[in-house]
Amino acid sequence: MNRVNNYLMEKLKDYFGLPRSIYILFITRVVNALGNFVYPFLTLFLTQKIGFSATEASNYFIYSFICNSFGTLFGGKLADHLGRKKLMVLFQGIAAICFGACAFATELIWIPRLLIAAGFFSSAAQPANSAMVADLTNKDNRKFAMSLLYLGINIGFTFGPTLAGLLYNYHTAWIFLGNASANILTILLLIFLVKETIPTQEELEASRTMEDDEAAESKWLIVALIRRPILLMFMLARFIYSFVYASIGFAIPLQISSTFGTKLGPTYFGYVMSFTGFVVIAFTLPSLRLTARNRPIINEALAGVFYAVGFGMLAFASSMIFYFVSAFIFTVGEILDVTNSGVYLANHSPINHRARFNAVLPLLMGSGHTLGIFVFGRIIDKLGLQNLWFMCFILAVMASIYMLLLNIFEIKYKSKKTGVAA
Repeated sequence: MNRVNNYLMEKLKDYFGLPRSIYILFITRVVNALGNFVYPFLTLFLTQKIGFSATEASNYFIYSFICNSFGTLFGGKLADHLGRKKLMVLFQGIAAICFGACAFATELIWIPRLLIAAGFFSSAAQPANSAMVADLTNKDNRKFAMSLLYLGINIGFTFGPTLAGLLYNYHTAWIFLGNASANILTILLLIFLVKETIPTQEELEASRTMEDDEAAESKWLIVALIRRPILLMFMLARFIYSFVYASIGFAIPLQISSTFGTKLGPTYFGYVMSFTGFVVIAFTLPSLRLTARNRPIINEALAGVFYAVGFGMLAFASSMIFYFVSAFIFTVGEILDVTNSGVYLANHSPINHRARFNAVLPLLMGSGHTLGIFVFGRIIDKLGLQNLWFMCFILAVMASIYMLLLNIFEIKYKSKKTGVAA
């Protein structure tokens, strides 16, 4: 037993010494992901239980994205002025009410509408959450703090989809109640165990003396963004990654259901999604250590290679083994992508714009996800799934090459600007 404990301590030592609130946020991520029953199965719910076509389902996601976008911008603006904690508690509380109401809706058509409302308020809470993480960390510990929180999401996600898949066919109401319960538990943890983190006026003034991208900026968001051209260029490649990644929640469940039938499909899809959680748990730390010396953009380029192979091979999928191999490969890409893009954004966000940067930039990058769903629905209906995977392969390769070129440009840009190599 001591040998096992020593082994675990050695593997987890990089997560020691982080601020206490980071560990509480880690627990909230586990809880939220464990109770995230609805969204992994939303495509199947819309197409199988309500009767939407693939195109109609993709249109629904467009409407949802528009509402979520307004929620994100609204929450980001408030969080930089009113604080992180109170807004997270308020908005997640309203989202919990919406999820709970879905369980008791007498007409199925009301459920998509309630879920759009829940998405609006969940999105409004997200910039405050991301800004709180940036407030609590610095460049020395931020990468491991964010990877720990990412790990928390996937610990919950490892078990959540499997349970939701078992409930989907015969106990659908419990899927919505599970989401509501997770939100409520998260709110309680925030209220009693996490302190407010919004920077004080003294901290803002002190930051202005730093020669750093995190220094307090002009109050105008657009000015702060224009002064960071590398960050804006980085967003384009992340937009493409987000576009390709949208296939996980939209195209893969449709393909698995087509291969194995509508009864077994949701359960098998739950198994694949839970497997991705196991991959994240097992390979996040090894991936961080193997790539620790690389610049974030280099790791982002590697992510594109894994995305290209993992999604591209689904054009030939015919068995569950094939799906699991694909899931392993694209999840390694996800690990590299998520653990580096979040750090890159935080390191380039001025202290007084953290919530707004975490609203606007993920919104712009994440719009690729919604565009992907919009395009995927039409490609699936007209050209079939195989052509969709070929397209994902080509786009991921292009984005990976773009990241490599951006790395070269960033080094030259910063060398010219500061006289020191980036």
